[in-house]
Amino acid sequence: MIDLDEQIAQTLRERAEGDVDTNRLLRASRARGRRRQLHRRVAAGTALTLVGALGVVGVTGAGLDGLTGRLPWTATTPTGAAPVPPRVDGVPGAADPALVGSDPNVLHFGLDPARARYLGWSVVRGNAETVRLSVRDDQPVHVEVSRTTDLSSSVSFGNVQVDVAGPGPQTFDGTIHPTTDGASGMVTSWRPAPGLYARAVILGGDRAGLEQAVRALRWNEARSCAVPLRLGSLPDGAPITSCSVDVSSYPRLVTSDFTLARAATQVMFVNYRYASGAGTRTEGNRTIAGRPANLSADGTTLDLFGIRKTVVSVNFGWQWDGQRPTGVEPGATSGFTEADATTVLAGARVVEDPTRPESWK
Repeated sequence: MIDLDEQIAQTLRERAEGDVDTNRLLRASRARGRRRQLHRRVAAGTALTLVGALGVVGVTGAGLDGLTGRLPWTATTPTGAAPVPPRVDGVPGAADPALVGSDPNVLHFGLDPARARYLGWSVVRGNAETVRLSVRDDQPVHVEVSRTTDLSSSVSFGNVQVDVAGPGPQTFDGTIHPTTDGASGMVTSWRPAPGLYARAVILGGDRAGLEQAVRALRWNEARSCAVPLRLGSLPDGAPITSCSVDVSSYPRLVTSDFTLARAATQVMFVNYRYASGAGTRTEGNRTIAGRPANLSADGTTLDLFGIRKTVVSVNFGWQWDGQRPTGVEPGATSGFTEADATTVLAGARVVEDPTRPESWK
């Protein structure tokens, strides 16, 4: 995915003492969550909801919506002109590096649509902004921008994880070299402006494709992290801290993710999934704002139904799996409750037709 799609940020670092740095905690959870149990329940569970509970049309062993064995957030083959995040007037772009990562709802750089196609985008407050795009013969490229040199050490292209940073200090001199793990990819890191750091990675492409992607970037514009979902109500003290969108298989599939954070270890994940071949589930064990909803058997995820071809899910009860971050007590959970998840879903506003991106604003 997103993933923020997309997927979105790779390593966890914290302060040596005291509370966990929540921004870096979010950055780590997004990366690990794609590969580990943290998001496994959200992503896989929602896919099963789309396939089983909603009743996906035309699934005959080829995968969701006919995508051979691929889930919505790993699909990379476009089926139509993808949405372009709308411009935010009056907001400078990344030419002012202080703005990068300052607002989880705003992306501070964009693309020249004549040279590249958006596959997805994401923003993590206080950290990085990313865009996934395709160039030339649909070669996928991942671009990450930050105010610091602490960029992701690996990048996810669907089910393929690519290591992009070798040992030792990282250079930002614009040279192009192969990715460090032997994967069929190339990477370049550079400084678009003083105080601004960028890295672009192409998978299965060539130098010309990577150079085209870099030329397609536009640093003097800001764009909204527009999604077909708006969160109108949030739990007290839990603002949105990240936003991501995956439109790599638009218009068949649209996915987006938010994270909400409160205190050091309290993180909630909100996931939107639309599949054009899905039905609409009308039964559950809960009712939220007049719509059917369902609490998972393990009591960790609340799904909102009754929306055409769409499910909105809140994972509020996850637990750390595997390596536990320093400073987080054993058994620590997200710190949110079903009541918090209900608040989010009750205030959720979903566009009627996500294949009309002009309605995403």
